[in-house]
Formats: sequence, structure tokens, C-alpha cells
Amino acid sequence: MSMLPPGWAMATLFECCIVVVGQSPPGDTYNVLRSGLPFYQGKAEFGDLYPTPTKWCSQPTKVAASGDVLISVRAPVGPTNLAFENCCIGRGLAALRPRNGIRTKFVLYQLRHSKRALVGVATGSTFSAVSSQQLREHKFVLAPLPEQDRIVAEIEKQFSRLEAATAALRRAQANLKRYRASLLKAACEGRLVPTEAALARQEGRSYEPAAQLIERILAERRARWAAEHGSKKPYKEPAAPDTANLPPLPEGWAWTTVDQLASRIQYGSSAKCSADGGVPVLRMGNISTDGSISTAAGIKYLDESHSEFPDLLLEPGDLLFNRTNSAELVGKSAVYDGIPSPCSFASYLIRASFSPGVDSRYMCGCLNSVLGRGWIKNVVNQQVGQANVNGTKLRGFCVPFPPFLEQRRITGAVAHALDCAAAANAALVALEKRQQALCQSILRQAFSGKLVPQDAADEPAAVLLERIRAARAAEVPDQTRNRAVRPAQRAKAAAASGAT
Repeated sequence: MSMLPPGWAMATLFECCIVVVGQSPPGDTYNVLRSGLPFYQGKAEFGDLYPTPTKWCSQPTKVAASGDVLISVRAPVGPTNLAFENCCIGRGLAALRPRNGIRTKFVLYQLRHSKRALVGVATGSTFSAVSSQQLREHKFVLAPLPEQDRIVAEIEKQFSRLEAATAALRRAQANLKRYRASLLKAACEGRLVPTEAALARQEGRSYEPAAQLIERILAERRARWAAEHGSKKPYKEPAAPDTANLPPLPEGWAWTTVDQLASRIQYGSSAKCSADGGVPVLRMGNISTDGSISTAAGIKYLDESHSEFPDLLLEPGDLLFNRTNSAELVGKSAVYDGIPSPCSFASYLIRASFSPGVDSRYMCGCLNSVLGRGWIKNVVNQQVGQANVNGTKLRGFCVPFPPFLEQRRITGAVAHALDCAAAANAALVALEKRQQALCQSILRQAFSGKLVPQDAADEPAAVLLERIRAARAAEVPDQTRNRAVRPAQRAKAAAASGAT
């Protein structure tokens, strides 16, 4: 900082704080039985202000005192918290104990403001870290003690307002998530739009009930099979749903299965893809939890001459089902809309193509709804680190199936509502980023002396700094004398030994 406010002084962290560098204790002293002191190896247990312990240490090597500022010094550098109580700190942390009445939160907030500068000096090829020397030499602006109190009070007043606004934003985002779930649930229960049966009565016309549509789909499938295979290969009827324990449906609806509605269930390519060149290949990371396809996770490519083409090229309207993932993400589904084109899909995805009369967007909504998530939970095969729902189980998924025109109205209403929800969520995300920027602006004003006025009656920080330096200097001669005495004592002992 080139221009300091009146009464301020430039110093280093080492001048203003006792620096305690963490050290990992023996591994056999860790425990989860609350024996010993809370143990923090790094920032994993950090909260907004205080850490939450998950393990303890019975033989701590380095201890931070209650009220110390804890700072992460490796992977990543810079996050801070306050020690709520005495605790053991590992090599990923250091503790800063303010000297001579310097306010703890003044140190904490200034480190949050100057985090980028500390990150800038970090080194390391595997992960970034700052040395104890770099931490000690980190620049620190010292304000008069009364002004430190005023700065901390003003920061916390303004932060409390921002935190209340942020909490409201997060509640709104949670409400949007619940809204999406309730929207899909209503869609699958026939409560989102007027039923086709009701509209047909109102308009004095006929309509094709879902049961009749399903029979037509099955009849057309049998006819295609006969045309392609004749009597050479027996036709296998798709599995019908077991409706014994299924709830009643709205008028005109019928229970069916993916097996009855799908014209094709197919696993994706297991071929090795490259970073560029060829046909784009969608993978499980490209299927978003909101039911859309995203390229934010990156796209891999497969050579256009690969033997799996054109059989594994996607067609607009194909549903992609994520068959292998974590328990929370397995089964997420999206509909391919033709972009990018041409496009294929990887082996952790299943492609479901549906017969005419089936809107794949409706099927996708069912799979992503509470109904679909509950079914996945019941049929998933859980292994170490991953969950799996195979194609055979997907075929057996029971679908509450409306007439075709009603499917179209449902998917249109869902798409419109989700577009509105997405726009609202984007606005909330933008507001949250703006609030984060405001937090940094508050800290920037605080430590440039612009957040609160200076008071000429305050003792200048330079006087406080001189007291700290004098106190430290008074300790040095004793340390120097001790270092000088020890060699003299060793020489005297050696001489005595020689004389003997």
C-alpha cells in the first residue's frame, strides 16, 4: 500500500502476531472418540467463521489457542477461520496469535482481504503452499486499536446485512429446486394441465385413450417385426406392468412400461475417445441434473470411421439415461435435441428411442421426477463407489402414461415453467456473485482506511508497533546470551574432560 491512512503503520504478520506453524502428530494418535484436542489437518472442517471437528488427537504436537486465527497454508492457500477452543493443528495450517491487544478479527478480515497476495507467492508443482517464512513476511497494515474496533464492528454490520440477503437467496434457490420436483410430480400425476378426457367432453369430440394408444404401438411393433423377420424368428412380447400395487390414474391414462413404449434400448460406445477431431461423444458428465444436456463438462470425440457408426449416432428425441454414477446421480436423464450433430454417446449412458405416439420429453420428466427417483432407489445395484441401473431394469420402469396430445401439453407446460425457473435461478446466481463482490469491496474499503473515519485522538499504530518491537527486542538478548553460553559451557566441559 503506497499511501497509508493517518495513524496507520505498515508491518508484517510476524511483527503483529505470534506465528505457530502446524505439524502433523503421529497417525496412531488420531481418533473419533473425542480423546484429546480437536485436530485440524487443513481447511476441510472450516466453516464461515469456526471449524467443526471430526477427529481428535491424544498427543498433539502443535497447538493453537482458543481465539487464534487459523490459516490454511497449503492446498489451498489462504482460507481462514477462528479457533473456538484449544486445538491441534497439522501441517496444512498455521495459527496466528495477535500481539499486544491487536484485535483478532482485524487480523482475520485483513487476511481474507489480502488472500490473493498470499496465494500469489505460493509455490509447489503438486499443490500450492506457502512457507512459514513467506507467511511471517506477509504485509500487514496496522491501524490504531480503537479504529480496529470500529472497522471490525462496521464490517460485521455490513456483512450481517449481506448474509441475511444471501440466506434469502439460498432459500429461494432451494424453493426453486422444490418447485421443479413438485412440477414434475404434478406432471406425472395428471395434475399439471387439463386431461385429454376432460377437454374432449368439453369440446364434444372423441380422443384416443392411453390404453388404446399402447395397443396401437404394440400392434405396429408386431407388424414391423413380421415384415422384417417373418416366421424365422419368434416375436417376444414386451413386459406389461404389474398394476397390483400401483395407484389409480386420471381418466384416459394407463400404466405401461418403457419396454412397451421403446423401439430401441441401446448401450453407448466403450471405444477410447480423443480430446478433439471426429464425432462428439456425450458422456455421463454431459447429462445435467435438471434434465438438460450440457457441454460444460467438456466433449470427447470418436473417429468418424469407427465401426460403431452409424448405429450409435443419436437421433433428435432420443432419451439418454445415465446407468452408472454415484447413488445420487445414477439415472439422471436428458433428451438429445440434435445439437451437436452428428453425435454419439458413451457406454455409461443408455439410449432409449420411443415409438410414434410417445413424447420422449414426457418420459424424461417421469424418470427425473420423484416417481423415477423412487424407482431407481429400489432397483439400483449399489457397488463400492458407484451405483448401476442396467438396461433390463430400465425396460421394467412403470410409466403413468397419458394420451399423446396430453403428453404434448404436459411437456410444453413443464418446459415453460422450467425456463422461468432457470431464468429466476440465473438471476439469483448473478445476485449471489454481486454480493460476493460487495464483500470484497467492503474489505477493500476497510483496509484502505475508507470504511470508518480516523480519529486524531487515537494512539497512532506506529507507537503500538514500537512497543511490540521493543518487547520482542527485549527477548532477543536473552536468547543470544543463551546461545553464547552453551558453546562456552561445552568448551569448559571438554577442557575438563581433557584434563582428566
